Amino acid sequence: MGIYNSLENKTAKIAVIGLGYVGLPLALEFAKHFEVIGFDIDADRIEMMKRGEDPSNELPNSIFTDKNIRFTDKKNDLEAANLFIVTVPTPVDEHKVPDLSALKAATRSVAAVLKRGDYVVYESTVYPGCT
Repeated sequence: MGIYNSLENKTAKIAVIGLGYVGLPLALEFAKHFEVIGFDIDADRIEMMKRGEDPSNELPNSIFTDKNIRFTDKKNDLEAANLFIVTVPTPVDEHKVPDLSALKAATRSVAAVLKRGDYVVYESTVYPGCT
């Protein structure tokens, strides 16, 4: 059985790592149809999302309604996922060199819970060969 069928049958879950202006809307869109774990390292942001509030004030509170999503800042909660989508920022410095520290930290978190057959997708601006 492929990952899509497993997601449809609710035998697999999606984890979106990094719930900023890219990750949060993506997680909420997936949560219309699949089980989603929304992960961010910022506990205060997680508490806001649990209350149905967008920390970036870009999304209406109503978008949180009737979604199959669990917000967490606990890395061990990622163990339940089978498809990981990493959406952390990769800012560049004044010399146009990307800061990959968030991407590396997120990758370490995913690697700690990765199982045979899991999938990892990077939705982050990186240069060719980076991943």
